[in-house]
Amino acid sequence: MSSDSGDRLLAEVERARDELVDFAAELVRIPTVNPPGACYRECAEAIGRRLRGWGMAVEQVEAADRPEHTPEHPRVNVVGRLPGTEARPCVHLSGHFDVVPPGEGWTVDPFGGLVRDGRLYGRGASDMKSGIAAAALAVEAVQRSGVRLRGSVELSGTVDEESGGFAGVAHLCETGRISADRTDFVIIPEPFGPDRICIGHKGVYWFDVVASGEVAHGSMPHLGRSAIEDMAALIEAVRERLRPHLATRESELPVVPPEAARASINVNAVSGGQPEGGDQSPCVADRCVATFDRRFVETESIGDVRAEIREVVSAVEAAEPGRRFTVVDRLIVSPVRAPVGSPVIRALGDAIQRVRGRAPELVASPGTYDQKHVAKIAGVEQCVAYGPGPLQLAHRPDESCAIDDLVAAAQVMALAIVDLVG
Repeated sequence: MSSDSGDRLLAEVERARDELVDFAAELVRIPTVNPPGACYRECAEAIGRRLRGWGMAVEQVEAADRPEHTPEHPRVNVVGRLPGTEARPCVHLSGHFDVVPPGEGWTVDPFGGLVRDGRLYGRGASDMKSGIAAAALAVEAVQRSGVRLRGSVELSGTVDEESGGFAGVAHLCETGRISADRTDFVIIPEPFGPDRICIGHKGVYWFDVVASGEVAHGSMPHLGRSAIEDMAALIEAVRERLRPHLATRESELPVVPPEAARASINVNAVSGGQPEGGDQSPCVADRCVATFDRRFVETESIGDVRAEIREVVSAVEAAEPGRRFTVVDRLIVSPVRAPVGSPVIRALGDAIQRVRGRAPELVASPGTYDQKHVAKIAGVEQCVAYGPGPLQLAHRPDESCAIDDLVAAAQVMALAIVDLVG
């Protein structure tokens, strides 16, 4: 791209600053809370209206075959396409519009879309409705600047990333809308900040352990077996036997924050005995379930990770007669990373240098995001995350994104789009 063309492109984004903020705030005001998956159709339609008004062909894609898709909470994705003179190369920008529940501790309305002191506030302002708005405005700025594209550009707003993305990006990949047969590059505007390119993420093994005991009257616990006490022994064993070993295994990826670069295990939830909130009766708990979150690095195989868990479980089970545990898999995701020397990393890096005046920082995520589906299902290796918003504010009270970062990220993505398919 010539210097003049690049300057025009950056100026178009800057001129659209208020339009960009308005779009991001509009999305924040739609409470797309997951679970249960509220207001998905409303948000997909809002994104579709904006893309259609900006000259893109728009399609709604429902994940009707997924069990999450119900009449009350339909799983509705939206895809916009801007064709070039040729179908390839094709760059696809994909952002999820579901958000986690707001929780407590807010000093502003979590779905108010408040703009104050140069920041946009609300649930999703960082993770990642600002990213969707920035990506969409980047595409529109390319059109307004008069730059002609050789290849095509696509943009999707997707659902359910916070719960795995199976009705969202995974569905788009499974149905061929994102595919190595038609897609060359994917940019996911997750909130790593305008100076960072996220090249991959660690792996996750998410699983339940079910302890089975024997019910008895609470006044005669010797006649039963407490599944809760057995689970307590297992949790202690995980903490004492397994966690120290995991702390010695560190990712070779540039994981941020650095404290999250090591392998880890966390107890997400524990439930046992009679239903929480119900009327209690004096019984020994005959069932307890613990959900574990095991994050692993690229030097660990999932086979070894699962075997290590089962070894600890078996040892605790064998330590006392009558203990019974069952391991139930929830989610398995292997680590992924974009190839070294990736064109999409270079294009974004050059754009960051031009817009921000500094070299990009290459990072990796401690958690997973939709790159896993793009790489494993669609077979598109040229995939990274880049978007506005501070990662450390995601899922927190008073979540926010700086307006300047929103604009800068849109400028970077606009330059990268032209670099990749112009």
